[in-house]
Amino acid sequence: MSRTLYLSPPSFDGFDGGAGARYQARREVTSYWYPTWLAQPAALTPNSRLLDCPPHNIDVAKCLAIAKDYDHVIINTSTPSLKNDCKVAEAIKQQRPDTKIGFVGAHTMVLPTETLKASWAIDWVGRKEFDYTCKEVAEDRDLSTIAGLSYKNKDGKIIHNPEREMIADMDQLPWVADVYKRDLEIEKYFIGYLQHPYVSMYTGRGCPAQCSFCLWPQTIGGHKYRVRSPQNVADEMAYMKKIFPQVREFFFDDDTFTANLPRAREIAKKLGPLGVDWSCNSRANLDYDTIKSFKDNGLRLFLVGYESGNDETLTRIKKGVTTDEMRKFTKDCHQAGVVIHGTFILGLPVETKKTIEQTINFAKELDVFSLQVSLAAPYPGTELYEQAKLNGWFVKKDKTDLVEGDGFQQSTLEYPTASKEEIFESLEEFYHRYYFDKRSFHFLGKKRSLLIPRSPSWRILKSMLQDKDVLVRRTREGFEFFKSLKQRRNDLASAKATAA
Repeated sequence: MSRTLYLSPPSFDGFDGGAGARYQARREVTSYWYPTWLAQPAALTPNSRLLDCPPHNIDVAKCLAIAKDYDHVIINTSTPSLKNDCKVAEAIKQQRPDTKIGFVGAHTMVLPTETLKASWAIDWVGRKEFDYTCKEVAEDRDLSTIAGLSYKNKDGKIIHNPEREMIADMDQLPWVADVYKRDLEIEKYFIGYLQHPYVSMYTGRGCPAQCSFCLWPQTIGGHKYRVRSPQNVADEMAYMKKIFPQVREFFFDDDTFTANLPRAREIAKKLGPLGVDWSCNSRANLDYDTIKSFKDNGLRLFLVGYESGNDETLTRIKKGVTTDEMRKFTKDCHQAGVVIHGTFILGLPVETKKTIEQTINFAKELDVFSLQVSLAAPYPGTELYEQAKLNGWFVKKDKTDLVEGDGFQQSTLEYPTASKEEIFESLEEFYHRYYFDKRSFHFLGKKRSLLIPRSPSWRILKSMLQDKDVLVRRTREGFEFFKSLKQRRNDLASAKATAA
């Protein structure tokens, strides 16, 4: 077995492009997801190391110094980071020409030929689930014999091997816990709405939902929810609690952990006795009794994709949940004491000033603890990407140009009813009106002499006053948040100047 390096390369400053990020971009505050998609094949591969450069502040020079000791380097890439990742691959190859370099990720699955042509340094790319593909490459098998792989032969011709079957029994995969412990500093990973330090893991892959914009189910994971057994999950959780006693929260990063409710309930019952805080992704369609049972067994937070406050938009993107269902779910979570971090997307088909206004007002009505606003990202391989091509919604000729030069998302789509500038500017307006709207305050007392804040910003401030560590962290995040909004304004001004 050759020595193998699983690599998330250095990239934009603050760029969350790791193999666990759903959408690769620089966030408003420091955010890093775990490189779970690389940790899994690393756990399968003896003599391997997982190197996640961005959160560990590893620059190109240090990355190259480490990479020179490995026979195989397997790089997780993405649509926004491909050009940068190719440069890193070429530098690795220049210092040690016999290094075999492979690229994996959703981009390589959708565009294997284009990825191989992107750089002379790339020897092969993985398609779909690449865990065992990587393992077999590391065993120095002939590339022509490995399913799920595309490669360049000795004549430079691109060969596409037969597809690899999707993994049916997820329990056959080894746990990622030991890879995390060996190769990562977990204190380096931050997600604004999760307690720190946190650990994320997958209990299954795939999602039965048909959301037109969602990357992973339409590329690597598939629409069938393939899961680990509840006991397997509970056993790894107990092990992680033992080897990571400092962890304050565990996050299940499945696209929709609650897609299989009987299994989710069984896992929750097994987690209760462990006494850990856990959180997960969920659709906004659970009943109160289910929510309460999760809460009683350690659930702290749901990450919920609301996306839009306009029902026609929700139908258009195949969300499968209505605004009324979302309202009821959110009310039940408030009643049960479950925290919600809500995510919204601006620029979905076919955005207008009216639908943007509806979404902002809907978010204020829901009054979740915190939220994140993103711009629609039409990744290759998604239905949204194909719709944008067909209807001419792309702003730029290069349809894979999804982020600015500083790594922040850019407004990639526009419509006759909403320009790219209007969509881009509405993002900052959304944040300001949600967190700082004066209407979020009310008075008590007949003479209205007492002002009681009810805004999300007040709730965040209250949490800061209750915990010194949270105070320090939120202060840093607040500074980063306003700095990022300023940078976004600069990006917009530069784009307008260029256009003029």
